Amino acid sequence: MKLLRADLHLHTTASDGTWTPEELVLAAQKAGLGIMAVTDHESIANVLTTENLAVKAGIRFYRGVEISTTYGDHSYHILGYGIDVTNKKLLELLQHNTDLLEEKDEDSISVLIDKGWPITMKDYHDYSYDRRRGGFKSVNFLQDRGLCKDVDDFFRHIFTENNDLRFPKFPTIEEVVHVIHAAGGRAFLAHSASDFHGAGLDITLAVLGDKSFDGFECYHSGHSLEDTATLVKYCHDHNSLISGGSDCHGTFVPSRIIGLPIIYEKDIRME
Repeated sequence: MKLLRADLHLHTTASDGTWTPEELVLAAQKAGLGIMAVTDHESIANVLTTENLAVKAGIRFYRGVEISTTYGDHSYHILGYGIDVTNKKLLELLQHNTDLLEEKDEDSISVLIDKGWPITMKDYHDYSYDRRRGGFKSVNFLQDRGLCKDVDDFFRHIFTENNDLRFPKFPTIEEVVHVIHAAGGRAFLAHSASDFHGAGLDITLAVLGDKSFDGFECYHSGHSLEDTATLVKYCHDHNSLISGGSDCHGTFVPSRIIGLPIIYEKDIRME
């Protein structure tokens, strides 16, 4: 029997990815995937379209979303799988987070204007960009003005504590998990061992291990083999579910390639 390959962390143009649903499913086929999920940031806009295309292509599909939350001084991402994409509370939460992020985009521009950068808020409000470029409005605006090289440059030199810029205060972990559960889904802590959270895997598990997650994203393009093994053991020891994926954003983050790391159906546990 053929082992199915899986990638359960994929982004489209509905958030900060560069691929449309059609392009994503085509890339999934080329990568040899038999199982996939769309997990856009704070959006389910492309889930149903991608699902229809994936099913026609013979790929098993999970409806997903990636939601930002705040605990202490860190922003954490929670993956929701098997969700009802019409759930009112879920849609309200996603819109709330989207509004927070758009406000933070404006804050970034305001800070730079105050520092004397050659831009105006009117320029920013009048600006629009092609979502197929990936990313988000402020980084594309600054790139087109020749003031920022790419998203790494943005987070390294612009969106920093020195500029008094931080992620907004998102809803709590408990609130987000509750909404995912109310929408019929399962909640997984995303990229638990990547440097995104900053705290390190041991601290993350010690601090968040008792939260009401259904599982953890054990396999991720930003995880070392050692951290992956630690997470898998933790999930088996605590009877937690296991997911994994590339976190591919199309061409927006070139280092994250669809289908990598290689994950098989036998490696994951979604229910």
